[in-house]
Amino acid sequence: MTRMESRNRTGGRVLVDQLVAQGCERIFTVPGESFLAVLDALVDTPAIEVVTCRQEGGVAFMACADGALTHRPGIAFVTRGPGATNASIGVHVAMQDSQPMILFVGDVDRGTRDREAFQEINFEAMFAPVAKWAARIDDARRIPEYVARAYAVAMNGRPGPVVLALPEDMLLDMVEATDRPRVARVAQAADAAAIDRLADLLAAAERPVAIIGGAGWDHDAARDFAAWADRSGIPLVAAFRRQDAVPNDCPAYAGNLGYGPNPKLVARVKAADLLLVVGARLGEATTDGYTLVTPDHPGQRLIHVHPDADELGMTYATDLAICATMAAFAAAAAAIDAPARPDAAAAHGDYLDWSTPRPRDGVAMDLGPCVAAMRERLPADTIICNGAGNFSGWWHRYWRYAGPGTQLAPTAGAMGYGVPAAVAASLRHPERTVVALAGDGDFLMNGQELATAVQHGCDMLVILVDNGAYGTIRMHQEREYPGRVSATRLANPDFAALARAYGAWSETVTRTENFAPALDRAVAGRGVRLLHVRTDVEQITAGATLSAIAKR
Repeated sequence: MTRMESRNRTGGRVLVDQLVAQGCERIFTVPGESFLAVLDALVDTPAIEVVTCRQEGGVAFMACADGALTHRPGIAFVTRGPGATNASIGVHVAMQDSQPMILFVGDVDRGTRDREAFQEINFEAMFAPVAKWAARIDDARRIPEYVARAYAVAMNGRPGPVVLALPEDMLLDMVEATDRPRVARVAQAADAAAIDRLADLLAAAERPVAIIGGAGWDHDAARDFAAWADRSGIPLVAAFRRQDAVPNDCPAYAGNLGYGPNPKLVARVKAADLLLVVGARLGEATTDGYTLVTPDHPGQRLIHVHPDADELGMTYATDLAICATMAAFAAAAAAIDAPARPDAAAAHGDYLDWSTPRPRDGVAMDLGPCVAAMRERLPADTIICNGAGNFSGWWHRYWRYAGPGTQLAPTAGAMGYGVPAAVAASLRHPERTVVALAGDGDFLMNGQELATAVQHGCDMLVILVDNGAYGTIRMHQEREYPGRVSATRLANPDFAALARAYGAWSETVTRTENFAPALDRAVAGRGVRLLHVRTDVEQITAGATLSAIAKR
């Protein structure tokens, strides 16, 4: 937009006008008395949809997911004290996932600060360790400045969350403030000399592997980098929960790292003499606790490409560091005439074999064929949303993602993310199929957001996998303390009945052969639909049982 003239407005009105100027179309909130002036301004702002949620954790997860889909900050509003502490989980996820979001927190009046007033917290101190920037706006005339900076900080370099505290009385001030124009992400090209050096290193390498996905990865990066990898025969390996970095039918795609990866893929990464890491931070999950790729990685050259210079060389010895946005680097890399190799075709064949479900004998509910049934029935661009738990492993292994924007899953490993993320995805892309995956423990972290989904007319399917346990922790228990089960058993409600109480369609499935027909009935409907899938905790992962783990 063009810059507007200064005029008298309340702080709340100024703030909402800045969101409109930045292209915000939707905010997620649990309302609070600390930002009533903002809520009042939103009444007269049809350009922004207000999504009323049931708990601030759901608010922040929805904003994080919305930012992941749009590459512009998802916007959340919560109140002080318990509202902010509930929302902090989403801020942490946005930081570890490198996703842009802005959390606005209604705060105590300026005159009562530092008295431990009702629900008072020092938000700058609280959020400093888990946000890119945390600040407090004390002068309503500076709201345009702070909001523009928040957008810039959230999007540039390594994307991430920003937290802005809003004193209640500041939002009521009548001030003259000049609106700021829409902020765009700063273009950051790859250094030409670095690209030449990259070409030399690739030419000298015998077994290069690329690990991809992460900060600012988008459709342009996916298109250019996949085409180049296919042409050069370099296997593409997705970092943890970055499986949508390129379409999984790309002939160079080799699978994903993280928990329970393909042993052949692990061996391929270990044998590589050059690792080209594009966008990924090489965190603990991707590197199996910094052991698959060690910080010093003897015998391997490491080229690290990331949009934030602070990430380069932070943990890993780097032979070549390239600071660039993902799309800019992919476009530059596409011009490299790397020698063709047969490695990618073999790696893709290993991936196809690994991602093909095979029935398990004597198992009443086998999730592998269920994922296969979903692949047959759902569109390729389905958005899969999941939280944390062993249940997700079946989809990580067997689902084939169609490219950027088809996987919403927290690399931070936060439970309760799937349902809120699906709400955000359904509202952002009502034309697409959206599936929330949840375990029983995972679902009840934020299952109340089904009410939000119904209230706002979401069209989404929930697959709720119920094994009566906190399964991931139970698995660790059996490995470390076999037979000594403590604190991991769950007594669950009738999830199908619970979904119906929220106004959703639902059905319970207990046998593998009944899943596909139930899925057909779910797909034929509209609105919020839930399949309650009961499984045996003994089948703890796609490749192991609890009994086998306990015997190791």
